[in-house]
Amino acid sequence: MAETVLRTEQLGVSFGALRAVNNVSLEIEEGKFTTILGPNGAGKTTYFNLISGLLKPTTGKIFFRDTEVTSFTPMQRVEIGMGRSFQLTNVFPSLTVHENVRLAAQSHQKVGYRLFRNHRSYQKVNEKTEEILRRVLLEKRRDVPASSLTHGEQRKLELGMVLALEPRVLLLDEPTAGMAIEEVPTMIQIMQDTYQRGTTIVLIEHKMDLVKQLSDRLVILVNGGVIADGDPRTVSQDPKVLAAYLGGGVLDATAS
Repeated sequence: MAETVLRTEQLGVSFGALRAVNNVSLEIEEGKFTTILGPNGAGKTTYFNLISGLLKPTTGKIFFRDTEVTSFTPMQRVEIGMGRSFQLTNVFPSLTVHENVRLAAQSHQKVGYRLFRNHRSYQKVNEKTEEILRRVLLEKRRDVPASSLTHGEQRKLELGMVLALEPRVLLLDEPTAGMAIEEVPTMIQIMQDTYQRGTTIVLIEHKMDLVKQLSDRLVILVNGGVIADGDPRTVSQDPKVLAAYLGGGVLDATAS
């Protein structure tokens, strides 16, 4: 059995009378691809915000491996190996694609900036930057400003910046949101490559084709609580899932 790399115990948060995440206990296995599905307002992004430290829980605890990280800042969580992408892109629009990724790689490798020193002298940083640009299929766009990229390219750039931090657990919040349909396959390719390299991935996504192709496990979140958890075939046939998430339709999670 794979080792648990991320764990939440009775994790919850309330906003006044609204219980947005309701005592969620999950164990994320290292090296696995877990997808969290649920209707709008189910609490998926709020759960991610708790895990990544953007929100403080009202109840419960968060563990990374055997260390409780409930009180850790977002940066402290990044430093121990947690990476996070958002529904909205977070890039530096005036910098080039290369510069965006290089800054992330430089931060991770703790290479300080020195006045009058050419950035090309940071050999390890630049080698890592070029590697990431190839992985996210942006090497041909390396010298253009991030502001000139398509939305899909910006999503890939943001993912590249997260990958430059070399996370052990990668939290992806709807990475294909707003993408043109023709751009989605490249994002799938990048996620498959990242997963095959051994990175643990937790994905929030509505697109069933991503679930079918990528996931080892589905977790269904409704009204802030888990109603189903297991392999895609089993979960897709759960009556509670069909009623609450799919409106009684059929989710063929194993179709090609």
